[in-house]
Amino acid sequence: MNKIISINEAVSKVKDEMTLMIGGFMSVGTANNMVDQLVEAGVKNLTIICNDTAFADKGLGKLIANKQVKKVITSHIGTNPATIEQMNNGDIEVEFSPQGTLAERVRSGGAGLGGVLTPTGLGTIIAEGKEVVIVDGKEYLLEKPLRADIALIGASISDKQGNLIYKGTTQNFNPLMATAADLVIAEAEKMVEVGEISPEQVRTPSIFVDYIVNNN
Repeated sequence: MNKIISINEAVSKVKDEMTLMIGGFMSVGTANNMVDQLVEAGVKNLTIICNDTAFADKGLGKLIANKQVKKVITSHIGTNPATIEQMNNGDIEVEFSPQGTLAERVRSGGAGLGGVLTPTGLGTIIAEGKEVVIVDGKEYLLEKPLRADIALIGASISDKQGNLIYKGTTQNFNPLMATAADLVIAEAEKMVEVGEISPEQVRTPSIFVDYIVNNN
């Protein structure tokens, strides 16, 4: 199966109202070329699950600045004034999830689990409306799993089967998100032949990747 597609083919798979997972941290490790094409395509009413909303002029923050997002589930928005303004104006819904909790919710979604129990957020607004579970006399919040229609993954290196390597902090959220979506599209900075990546280097096995966009 040939998984390599053009960036236009990749973007055409994203439709209005979809939920997207977009990996990376402050646009580092984000599939930025695909994000730019999504801005051009004008897809709207998206729900985005991400670590942060990057910047108004960089990374996935462009989608928010362009008012293509109706909801974001994230750990912080402080670097993107567009997100803050739209949240304060009621133009976008923001669900805050502590970073570690967010990662575990995505992992739970990928692993087919019913959620994660965590003490983080007890006694704060994070706990509002959530179930409290007592284990051995201790209270925990039940944080439900997260999944998406499509995950956009930013990889440093991919082979032609979709085995992925992430360099440094580019792996932020990407490996988890690659397990937790119905369709996974990876944008690779470099493409190599099958066999050029040592098995022990692979962070996301090809079985999780449906399509690859080659930026070579």
